[in-house]
Amino acid sequence: MGPHPAVAAIRLAVRRVLNDILAEHGRTPGRLTPDERSSSPLVLVACSGGADSMALASALAFEGPRAGLRAGGVTVDHGLQAGSDLRAAEVASRLRELGLDPVESVAVTVGRETRVAHSAAYRGGGSRAGGPEAAARDARYAALDAAAERHRAAAVLLGHTRDDQAETVLLGLARGSGIRSLSGMAAVSGADGRYRRPFLQLDRQTARKACMVQSLPVWDDPHNTDPAYTRSRLRHEGLPALEKALGKGVVEALARTAQLSRDDADALDAWAGKAAAGVRDADGRLECAALHDLPPAVRRRVLRRAAIEAGAPAGSLFARHIEEVDRLITGWRGQGAINLPGRVVARRQGGRLVIRQG
Repeated sequence: MGPHPAVAAIRLAVRRVLNDILAEHGRTPGRLTPDERSSSPLVLVACSGGADSMALASALAFEGPRAGLRAGGVTVDHGLQAGSDLRAAEVASRLRELGLDPVESVAVTVGRETRVAHSAAYRGGGSRAGGPEAAARDARYAALDAAAERHRAAAVLLGHTRDDQAETVLLGLARGSGIRSLSGMAAVSGADGRYRRPFLQLDRQTARKACMVQSLPVWDDPHNTDPAYTRSRLRHEGLPALEKALGKGVVEALARTAQLSRDDADALDAWAGKAAAGVRDADGRLECAALHDLPPAVRRRVLRRAAIEAGAPAGSLFARHIEEVDRLITGWRGQGAINLPGRVVARRQGGRLVIRQG
């Protein structure tokens, strides 16, 4: 008799991602011999102890060795709740019990500037304006990046589900950030495709059911039900209200919207990449007339790319900034320079658009 359908579903999702990783490394699936183990690629799972990530960890522990990959785990202690260090140690212990190796718990400090607190130095960490959710996310990814580099991991698996994807799409819609925000989370993201999300086509209940039938203890983060957090309100109030008004299937429809939006955004980005070379003069300056002839969606992507190349931080460059720069092309009335993040300035000079720092 085979595994429970929920367990089978999560294992299949992970198996597909592991096969992709093997193909990228020129390997074929197959069990490791003792001699091969030390040289095989390592895949880490980011695990909070919640149902989604515990289900993912169990599937990786099962599928990794069968595919010919080493499987390890990382849990991040954000230090935002009393006893979080003990809980992180417990999660790490559970990961080891599943057979994952290496396993480590990494403590971070969450604030306006997030730093990783770890014996192995991680320099960087970064910061970003935003609320506590953004600060915690920045800290978490900094820690995961550091762990992946420390262990030379081929990939880090994340337990985001179809429900998480639906929430992300709605948050992007509320911000009015454009089609890229509506595309939600990518199945593959990060430097060199480091982050993989096998569960974007699976719902949250499937992951929870898989934990239950395998008797895997899970931890439900109280922040996930705290109305002080935007995503929590959306999860427990917004989405249920939408389903009540529109009927079941809202989550699936939003996840489908994310994929369609991502396909469109990727196509427009590719178009803008090709168009960028054709709107510059012999000295590499942007020609306003050539920019004006581009479709708005393509032109704004060209402008955004030029601003980033000039030094504007991508994470701080919002739609409203690009709209102001766009008016130098489409609504020119002799207006002055536009100040952008990163001390970048955009101004129109003699039919050319100049974007540079200072």
